[in-house]
Amino acid sequence: MSPDIICLGELLVEIMRTEIDDPHGNIGSSYKGPYPSGAPAIFIDSAARMGKQFDITTGYIGAIGEDEFGSCILEKLEIDSVDVSQIRVAKGKTTGIAFNQYNSDGSRKFIFAAGAAGDTMPEDVKESYFKGIKALHIMGSALSISESSKEACYKAIKIAKDENPDVIISFDPNIRPEMLDLEIILNICKPVLESTTILLPSGEEAEMLANIKGETKACRKLLEMGPKIVVLKQGKEGCTVFTEENHDGIKIAGFKADEVDPTGAGDSFGGAFVVGYLNEWDLKEIARFANAVGALKVEHFGPMPSNSYEEVKKMLE
Repeated sequence: MSPDIICLGELLVEIMRTEIDDPHGNIGSSYKGPYPSGAPAIFIDSAARMGKQFDITTGYIGAIGEDEFGSCILEKLEIDSVDVSQIRVAKGKTTGIAFNQYNSDGSRKFIFAAGAAGDTMPEDVKESYFKGIKALHIMGSALSISESSKEACYKAIKIAKDENPDVIISFDPNIRPEMLDLEIILNICKPVLESTTILLPSGEEAEMLANIKGETKACRKLLEMGPKIVVLKQGKEGCTVFTEENHDGIKIAGFKADEVDPTGAGDSFGGAFVVGYLNEWDLKEIARFANAVGALKVEHFGPMPSNSYEEVKKMLE
């Protein structure tokens, strides 16, 4: 099988504190999990659920450990119609784990046990898997987690562009300063930016990538660095889409949602945005669709919800 949309990178489970402002060091406090996760995996799962309606196929390249955590990730992706044939079991390793603590100021604190999460290798990226590719999604976390994962991402971009000169490269910077020094991250991101069709940053990430204060100014500058479209993700406020034709940005309001868990909303948004773009919808329609997918995600506990296209359509109506 050669999917329409391919993504690669870390696979892990999240184990989440059940109470807000409950430090990881509190002995005897409760966690809830495991929940299948990993930013690239959340993206592809969203793209799979939203793309199924339009016969858009998805596939994933990555590594899990020899344990039940890995099995639960595979089960979730398979249920949602992601091709998992290119996910490798890393012998002698455990699946990656992120322990997640929520704070009342909106911040999160992670304790990360990498396990096999960074084990994606260039050898895992096979030319034959890219024959029918229409879109490739790259996550900054997959670039940062290990040297081999970074090189696998670079190889995937080259193969994708060789196989289809019109391939859509979407890039979510997902900048994690706790993983690598910021200057190193920016250098790693530069060659990806130059190949990017759709850039999906938060305001803070846009400012970091562009090295300029003010998210609007940053997005305008980013358009000069390679991307054709910059989609500024603004959480419950929705998003703003910047293009060469519209440097002021098109603001698309978000949807009201009863927030339970924000983790994965931006990645879910990205998956939906790429599906809409492949369908050649108007940019406003694509952004509104992606906003709805993100809003539905925050009403669900755990990074990967099970919302269907029909549920999103109902919200849009």
